[in-house]
Amino acid sequence: MTTFRSIDAGSEPPASGRNRDRASPRLALAGLSLSMLLSSLGTSSANVALPALAQAFAAPFQAVQWVVLAYLLAVTALVVSMGRLGDLAGRRRLLLAGLLLFAAASGLGGAAPALGWLVAARALQGLGAAILMALTLALVGEAVPQERAGSAMGLLGTMSAVGTALGPSLGGLLIAGGGWRALFLANVPLGLLAWWLARRGLPPDPDRRQGGAGQLDPLGTLLLALALAAYALAMTTGHGRFGPRNGALLAAALAIGALFVRVQARAAAPLLRLGMLREPVLRAGLLASALVATVMMATLVVGPFYLARGLGLDAARVGLALSAGPLVSALGGLPAGRLVDRYGAARAVAAGLAAMVIGTALLALLPATLGVTAYLAAIVVVTVGYALFQAANNTAVMRGIGADRRGVVSGLLNLARNLGLVTGAAVMGAVFAHAAGGGDITAAPPAAVAAGMRATFAVAAGLVGLALVVALAARARGEARG
Repeated sequence: MTTFRSIDAGSEPPASGRNRDRASPRLALAGLSLSMLLSSLGTSSANVALPALAQAFAAPFQAVQWVVLAYLLAVTALVVSMGRLGDLAGRRRLLLAGLLLFAAASGLGGAAPALGWLVAARALQGLGAAILMALTLALVGEAVPQERAGSAMGLLGTMSAVGTALGPSLGGLLIAGGGWRALFLANVPLGLLAWWLARRGLPPDPDRRQGGAGQLDPLGTLLLALALAAYALAMTTGHGRFGPRNGALLAAALAIGALFVRVQARAAAPLLRLGMLREPVLRAGLLASALVATVMMATLVVGPFYLARGLGLDAARVGLALSAGPLVSALGGLPAGRLVDRYGAARAVAAGLAAMVIGTALLALLPATLGVTAYLAAIVVVTVGYALFQAANNTAVMRGIGADRRGVVSGLLNLARNLGLVTGAAVMGAVFAHAAGGGDITAAPPAAVAAGMRATFAVAAGLVGLALVVALAARARGEARG
């Protein structure tokens, strides 16, 4: 059974205090923030390049979409394994290697002579991004004092939101100014800058000689990667239509996942200690993160159609309206982190989820006659709640984890979020299309689009309500134990 304990000033290994004296928290946090920004930009910026890539390589959309899918699959399949590898090999050491890999893969992508080379480079870039995503949260406990952990988590959430919001517009500018290659080459100096900041700012890795228990589980790593890749493909192929191929991939994901659980239960040094998931705070945090990410993806899937078809906005005003959510998230990350530090993570999680329930319920009940102003007001409520939830949930989960498991748990948090986003794009999109009449959504009348929006966000409100119940139940169990 894995032991969970609160991480306080006295819980670090003795060497950690000496290492912290040799580090710079500000440089470390700057390096971690830029690492988070890079991984988010890698996810959000490539979509805008697909038309240019199709033209440059004379390739169909089904081929160029692998530029996006290769990155997504690598991140999703490997983020937990990279977190565990960081726990074993040293999180600072692996983060620095990940930043160099991300920069090198970006350079290879920018110089790719053919589409196949670009897809391979994007897969390598995704491996680097998996390392960055897995270790940025894990390294907060070593980079900043505990009393500032919430603020640090809020800052990382801000950078993630900035990357998501900035990716499409920055990608468009880079492509317009220097062609599609500039989109990938721009990551090289940013990656090297993040490497320098992290190298100067982060404390050296503590000595962790662990003998036989400190080994990476190759079979578990392979099985988990295959299961997650199959699930991600099942959710992303078919362009929103669930067919036999999707069903086969989903069945494969479930079968391989079941085999993974069986292997982990018997392994001497498992990739993931299943007993960890019996800890209420961790289990609730992962489930709530997946549910919330599913709902946030609904705003990205449904929002453009509602604004354009339901409210009749032109493309420019749709773009402006859609930027409101990421902008609020970016501005709200730091204040949210400070609220977590002041009032505690458990209260902040509940408050953030309650705000999201109110916001999604408003979207479900929103009459089209109130126009874009009412839509934006509801989105702001949802996004403020999301920023507060993210900072608080990450703080609560990471604060209760032993130093030797921070990497794998950080990977699990990122995995839960990624799986929620992937699932949300497929499931919430299907709910929207079905409720709007089941036909071509791009040609649906305004009344049908409004009906689809109401149904989608009614489901979303239920999902966030479930997340709130889970969080409150975990808090109650934790208080009962205490």
